[in-house]
Amino acid sequence: MRHPHSPADEQHEHDQEGEHDHSHHSHGIRGRGGFIISGLTGGHGVFHWFTQSFIAMLPEVQAAFALSGVGVGGITSIRELVSGLVTLPGGIIADALRKHWGLVLALCMAFFGIGWLIIGIAPHYYVLLFGMAVVALAASIWHLPAMASLSHHFSHRKGTALSFHGVGGQIGDVLAPPVTGFLLGFLVWREIISIYAAIPIFLAFLVYWAFKNIGRTGEDESADGRAGQMQATRRVLRNPILWIVAFVGGIRGMAFIGLITFFTIFLDDLGMTPFVRNLHFGLLLAIGIVSTPVVGWLSDIFGRKAVLVPGLLLLAVLSYLLGNSGVGVALIVIVALMGTFLYGDQPILTALALDVVGDQVPTTVLGILSLERFLLSAASPIIAGVLYDNGFTFGGIDLTGPQATFTYVALLFVIGGLILLFTPLPRPTHSADHH
Repeated sequence: MRHPHSPADEQHEHDQEGEHDHSHHSHGIRGRGGFIISGLTGGHGVFHWFTQSFIAMLPEVQAAFALSGVGVGGITSIRELVSGLVTLPGGIIADALRKHWGLVLALCMAFFGIGWLIIGIAPHYYVLLFGMAVVALAASIWHLPAMASLSHHFSHRKGTALSFHGVGGQIGDVLAPPVTGFLLGFLVWREIISIYAAIPIFLAFLVYWAFKNIGRTGEDESADGRAGQMQATRRVLRNPILWIVAFVGGIRGMAFIGLITFFTIFLDDLGMTPFVRNLHFGLLLAIGIVSTPVVGWLSDIFGRKAVLVPGLLLLAVLSYLLGNSGVGVALIVIVALMGTFLYGDQPILTALALDVVGDQVPTTVLGILSLERFLLSAASPIIAGVLYDNGFTFGGIDLTGPQATFTYVALLFVIGGLILLFTPLPRPTHSADHH
């Protein structure tokens, strides 16, 4: 893949990226756009593969620890909570440690493996939760320098580049359920996780070699440069539109995590075998691999809001229908349609946030987005679990089990879509460059 700047774009950015371009030559293949995007995308895939594999095994984990719906929700809640708490301080620190992003990425990969090792040998539920916290910490920090690097290297194609990074995660997501469903025929869930744990520990060395210089972009690292960075951080933290976008990301995160946590439990309740259950789960994720870059590209052309608002409202309708469906063709159609937007909207929200405030302190911006998303979504699996266990009455209708949980998810998608609809937003920088 060529560096995706046109000659006009390069002229436009020459002053700020002169040293950046020089670094491309001095680092050989490791400085090329294609290597950077494919390497970061591949790493992202590993994080998602393992996380999704665990969700695919949730019915087995639930049985092993004799957990209620709330207990199952607690596992995902701890992951979201830890992810949220580390991202904003992590983002500010990552901007300050820009030169060492390669080491940060390598350590994240290593700790990811260690976390899974703890989960694989956990004798009690609370040890399992601790392992999940380590996994969440590593995965959450990885995203910050990875996405900020892409935003820098592909500054005029943010929506597209971040969507490709998202696709790496989705490929991991898609492969995980059928492979895990197949492995469950031969191994118990603990054995699968222990095998998985070894992989990131080995990969950490490769990550360090590949991305050792990724943060050395020729930015001003003098005392004056750092003072300017702190000023930019303060300005970003005071931007009200950014906090609204982050809040919508949080509401969307609540809906997403509530849906995903109970999706496999719902399919299990419908009486599906682990393999068939995980084929349905894989379908939900597979559609997104094709649709996510398309949706990102459309948002670069037509604007973020024009793509996000209809997508969120469509997800609301489909979530409600999902709770009222049984095994059959209708279920497959609903799952496939959900896949078109379920993963595509997150990279666009990220690109929108960077449109709003610019690229000066990108990991701080990503930290704010993640903080709101994870802190709001941390409570969601517990709420979804309570509703799954107990049901609730909505509009005079008694909703039970998956109906109750997925109606709650649908309402969240509606709220997110409506807030975004009435928020004044900037056009993407890319489309502005062409007018």
